[in-house]
Amino acid sequence: MRLAGKSALVTGAGSGFGAAIAKRFAGEGARVAVNDLDAAKAEAVAAAIRAAGGDATAAPGNSAQVESVAAMIAVCVAAYGRMDLLVLNAGVAQRPAPIETVDEATFDRIFDANVRSVFLGAKYAQPQFKAQGGGAIVVTASTIATRPRPGLGVYAASKSAVISLTKALAVELAAIKVRVNAVCPSAGETPMLKEFMGGDITPEMHKLFTSRVPLGRLCEPADVADAALFLASDEARFITGIAMDVDGGRSV
Repeated sequence: MRLAGKSALVTGAGSGFGAAIAKRFAGEGARVAVNDLDAAKAEAVAAAIRAAGGDATAAPGNSAQVESVAAMIAVCVAAYGRMDLLVLNAGVAQRPAPIETVDEATFDRIFDANVRSVFLGAKYAQPQFKAQGGGAIVVTASTIATRPRPGLGVYAASKSAVISLTKALAVELAAIKVRVNAVCPSAGETPMLKEFMGGDITPEMHKLFTSRVPLGRLCEPADVADAALFLASDEARFITGIAMDVDGGRSV
């Protein structure tokens, strides 16, 4: 049990990568506070973890709002006495559109969900990490940060900011024994995929995209969950400030 005795808060864990991370952590012995903007989804994932024999509690809220962030951290600490691991996974996608057609509200929505949420999570977790003598943060970024695509400029910029912030936090928080790393998935088999593709995905579109991945398939939630598990575990005790591609070779 690689996370036995540890407790974790996972944001955006109501579906997709976040749900897989929460369940994987619980399967390795962690007690998990499951966050999602949708309270019903958060509770459903927490219930699934409990049904499988794990320990989980729902901590719904908006990870881009100060009050919600403080509250979800408080839920984790109240339930488990500490918060060893913080997975900042919450985020939104961008429907493909040229920059000249993207309005300011869309820009703000993407940066709030993808960047502000990481800033707030790291900021408001620090008092708890200091009090308990350390911890680990794992952030969900994206390979698009280093390989931008036309029509996804705002999303790419948000994930570039996430990687830069991850590295800055790794250097800054080392002094309080907190490691900070990012996982960078390529397009994955999650509910967000339809948004990235601009609508319904035909078998032909799916085949074309997977043909560009050397390992021959899209990223799956389990792939990201395993990478996050490694970075959160003591096996990565001397690793901080990295952005780990989880992309089947797509970025090579």
